[in-house]
Amino acid sequence: MKNELLQKIKTAYENRDLKALDRLATPTFRVINNKNDFRSVLMLSCNNIKHLSKIEQLEADCIMLNLEDGVSKEEKPFALVLCAIFLKQLQECDKKLVVRVNALDDGGYEEITYLNQFMPDAIRVPKIRNPQEVNRVRALLNDDIDLHLSIETADAWHNLSLLKTDKGVTTFYLGILDLFANMKLPQSLISRDNPTMLYMLSHFLISCKSMGIKPVSFVYQEFKDLDEFDMWISLEKSMGYEAKGCISPQQVQHVNKMFVNKAKEIQRAQVIVKLFEMHKKEGITGFVDNEYGFVDEPIYKGALALLSK
Repeated sequence: MKNELLQKIKTAYENRDLKALDRLATPTFRVINNKNDFRSVLMLSCNNIKHLSKIEQLEADCIMLNLEDGVSKEEKPFALVLCAIFLKQLQECDKKLVVRVNALDDGGYEEITYLNQFMPDAIRVPKIRNPQEVNRVRALLNDDIDLHLSIETADAWHNLSLLKTDKGVTTFYLGILDLFANMKLPQSLISRDNPTMLYMLSHFLISCKSMGIKPVSFVYQEFKDLDEFDMWISLEKSMGYEAKGCISPQQVQHVNKMFVNKAKEIQRAQVIVKLFEMHKKEGITGFVDNEYGFVDEPIYKGALALLSK
């Protein structure tokens, strides 16, 4: 993003000038990132311009542009427009850009309608309850945008196998804290050796896999305790998980390291090198591949570096 534009955004935000921000959020066409092999999902609050401006430098495979928890009621209108502005600027992105809207009965429907104009790669709906809600969202949502669902209510858990109402519903996130609270279960049960917790992780994983849904494991809130975090990742990997929510760049590094599939990474690098060198002969050094997304020279060099190890 150009410094001049970034300064305009900062000035309008600091002056609480929502109209000035809105003028910077013009509808756009984006190249949708259809990849679904992401491992790390990093949460970014959409009212934090400093963090939003660094999206392209982050190591996370998937960026969760958050409008819900952590964004105050007063900040939500600004967060929504800032989200739209940064989507507009990221016309192509090798990271999957997902927007977590507010609950459907708390502005979610209106946010989805607005965000359709800016083409995020996916919309994540929190506190989903039943297939009827999923169908109402799909009716609003552009067909090219994936729908992700947070499983964090007792109703959603009860209806889990019914929530994939069409092929556009691709990913479920386990919201363990809200789910336990809604079921009136004590959060002291959230431990690696608790049978209830192990059952819920297993049930969630197998239910998702049986429907062709990508399961993303829960966010571990004690972000400074990376030793315990590593043990959770190790457990989840042994169960079959391949992705986890994160709230810090350090967590992202640990997830990416643990969930790496070396054979798959090597195969991907080989294909990227071949595709880039083929396009380069035609004078093209930046292009979009249906499977691997946007490929340019830095991506090519990264693939070469991997293959040289």
